[in-house]
Amino acid sequence: MSNTSSTAKTQKTQNSRTSRKADEPDEADEAREPTEEQEQEAEEAREPAEDRPSPMQVLRHARTQLAELTGMAPESVSSFEQTEDGWTLEVEVLEIARVPDTMSLLASYRVELDPRGELTGYRRVRRYERGRADPHRR
Repeated sequence: MSNTSSTAKTQKTQNSRTSRKADEPDEADEAREPTEEQEQEAEEAREPAEDRPSPMQVLRHARTQLAELTGMAPESVSSFEQTEDGWTLEVEVLEIARVPDTMSLLASYRVELDPRGELTGYRRVRRYERGRADPHRR
């Protein structure tokens, strides 16, 4: 019986030490935590120059925004250009699904984005069947 009570006391002591250590930060942990100034410098280093997002971020965000506005699923980006005013993309969108798939109607949308990658405008520039080649394009 004395063995059991001794074990119980040892476990309580260890538990109280563990809980105290978990609640109280270790001095070594405090020394490793970056200061607010260091965090801000690291954040600025991660941001691209002039707050411009990367091309992949722009592409993904543009597709998402166009899908929300049109209710249609973008299939691909066929043209992508960075301009002085932001970005210009041409996005291929499935407008009407048909069977067989080669008869589905697709459309090309010209999408304009500001320098941060936010959509500022879009317009459909052509509509075509998936299975048809475009003989002449401006």
